[in-house]
Amino acid sequence: MDFTYTEEQQMLADTVGRFVADAYTLEARRALVTSKLGFSQEYWQQFAEMGLLGLAVPEEHGGLNATPAEIFIVMHAFGRGLVLEPYLSTAIVGAQLLAQAGTEAQKSAWLPAIVEGSKRVALATFEPSARFDLVQIDTRAEKTGAGYVLNGRKAVVLHGDSADGLIVSARTSGSSREPQGVSLFLIDARAAGVEVQGFPNIDGQRSAEVTLKNVQVGTDALVGSIGAGFAPLEHALDFGLAALCAEAVGCMEQIIEMTAEYLRTRQQFGKPIGTFQALQHRVADMAIATEQARSAALLAASQSTNANAAERRRAISAAKAMIGRSGRLVGQCAIQLHGGMGMTDELSVGHYFKRLTCIDMTWGNVEHHTEAFGEFL
Repeated sequence: MDFTYTEEQQMLADTVGRFVADAYTLEARRALVTSKLGFSQEYWQQFAEMGLLGLAVPEEHGGLNATPAEIFIVMHAFGRGLVLEPYLSTAIVGAQLLAQAGTEAQKSAWLPAIVEGSKRVALATFEPSARFDLVQIDTRAEKTGAGYVLNGRKAVVLHGDSADGLIVSARTSGSSREPQGVSLFLIDARAAGVEVQGFPNIDGQRSAEVTLKNVQVGTDALVGSIGAGFAPLEHALDFGLAALCAEAVGCMEQIIEMTAEYLRTRQQFGKPIGTFQALQHRVADMAIATEQARSAALLAASQSTNANAAERRRAISAAKAMIGRSGRLVGQCAIQLHGGMGMTDELSVGHYFKRLTCIDMTWGNVEHHTEAFGEFL
């Protein structure tokens, strides 16, 4: 299998890499974390001008209809810079779900707006009592004469507090933990009865708790067929998980580079500590773990558009579990090799480790995906 970038892909990697290196210094990122939005609206518009917001959008709606390879390239670069913008929730998961299951009216209203950067969406599906169980959905959508009434709660909605629209999963039939009967609704994040409470994550990203109290929507809010929303929901999350794996690889690579530079410059007993064999072995362990993670992430990317759900889920869960283990080892080793300095907020290494920790906990941690992988064998 040839993993060499095409000329266009290399240009994309170089362009995004330069942007991240210039825009995302530690000081600039720290200022964005404490801002009102938690990210830069200016950077978001630059993403639109660079065409990044349209990678997962079909060409007929203004997008580029890119392959998973281009998604991997962008998310890998974003991982190296700890990018804060809601790219994963809007341009990857949200755009993929709407492109796959949305009505023509929804696609026409939302996808071009996502491409140009004027609208953002967030997926509100996991619930407080479900942890990582995607199928456990207790939010209900009751049929009325004019449409549906939604009631329920959604937990840890990535960038839900800056979204214009929420893609909400709710039961229109069946009982909890049944894939059948799950429907998806695209609702206005500021509609009556929608309460969005945002909060910062430990990695500087933002999430929200969403409460739905008698939220009335029309039948035009339904995304896909009634009661058949679980399959496209699962596919869109798999697409997002593959992108998260690529981001994690970028984080690990950056951690190794920073740690190697520290070992070359930190002096002890009159020479750089990087000359000590025991520390060299630790860096070698970090490099091996990162290469394993890269291989798993590439497999996940290649399978993220596979229509065979069992094969796709098996590859995605294997990659997510490997990413979690590798990220933990790389982050812990980097902190230890930096000594006491590794625990301070002034060094970037701790921020990268926080991001890797949050990636592990996003949409299923190591234990969850290891168990899921076993179920698909």
